[in-house]
Amino acid sequence: MSSKYDNIRLNYKIWLETQDEQGILGDGKWQLMKAISETGSLKLAMEKLNLSYRKTWNNLQQIEERLGFPILETQRGGTDGGGKTCLTPDGEKIVKAFDAFHNQFDIFIQKAFKDFKENLKKE
Repeated sequence: MSSKYDNIRLNYKIWLETQDEQGILGDGKWQLMKAISETGSLKLAMEKLNLSYRKTWNNLQQIEERLGFPILETQRGGTDGGGKTCLTPDGEKIVKAFDAFHNQFDIFIQKAFKDFKENLKKE
């Protein structure tokens, strides 16, 4: 049976910030870091996510600045003339922890949203 509330959809973003409310890492930067980890290349990660170099590099530097430690290891002179970029152990740790946190949060928020919609339907 159709309900007047069927059109309501859930949308949310998760991000981490410093104590003075400066954004460190959100879904977009997390996806970028995951793509770097998967491809071993900043260039390939940017192509995969359709990102521009300048903004991407600035975002990565901003993450490191706000965390206070490096998340990237870069090497110049890859086989195609570009450099190799990978995550540091700390960068990998952040990606894995954010993955786990996101998965837990997604399960919780989906259940809460289902309950919300059920409550709307109660007369």
